[in-house]
Amino acid sequence: MKWQIENVFCGELRALGPRSAPTGIFKRPVSGPVAVGREGLAGDHQGDKKVHGGPEKAIHLYPARHYASWVEEFPGLAAELRPGSFGENLSVDDIDEADICLGDRFRLGTALVEFSQGRQPCWKLNARFNEPSLARRVQETGRTGWYFRVLETGIVATGDALELSERPYPKWSLARVTTLLYVDMLNYEALEELAELTCLAESWRKLARRRLEQRKVEDWSPRLQGSG
Repeated sequence: MKWQIENVFCGELRALGPRSAPTGIFKRPVSGPVAVGREGLAGDHQGDKKVHGGPEKAIHLYPARHYASWVEEFPGLAAELRPGSFGENLSVDDIDEADICLGDRFRLGTALVEFSQGRQPCWKLNARFNEPSLARRVQETGRTGWYFRVLETGIVATGDALELSERPYPKWSLARVTTLLYVDMLNYEALEELAELTCLAESWRKLARRRLEQRKVEDWSPRLQGSG
């Protein structure tokens, strides 16, 4: 399975919203090859390293096909809803959350990357578009995009291939994980299995273990609304 990289994006730090929170969500297309390092693309920045970036969130891919759905849902934002505007590093068409599975490894240009976790949308999307319901809608629809960890550094450029090289867990698509986290939220059997998958980012395995221990769903409002 192979897809083409439609665009590569990087962003400088900017202030966002009434808090003037630092963010790297405002990305611009990059022309020419970009170095792929263990913590992301050369020249890219993240505002809060506790929740963005780092080895487990080194590169963010967002499916380009989702933007048509967002424009239909939020027509007043049509001029802004375009590839790159969700803060992604890679834009790829003809791929979505049903096409990627836990543990998937890909050749990205000359680099080797591995799916690490889906994106958990936060209030910065709301502030970016001045739309208070957007982060929650991203979560509800499952149109989240995802992150890669970098196993082998290399180079990537627009037009390069994203080629699947290994798929150890074909039954665990990101779409299934998202359904478990946000729809079928207390499916204990599935949560037990998810918690044991070492290819998944530890923060998501911890989330599954916490649900198993507490027998309840965590409070999403601090992440989605910026409260608390």
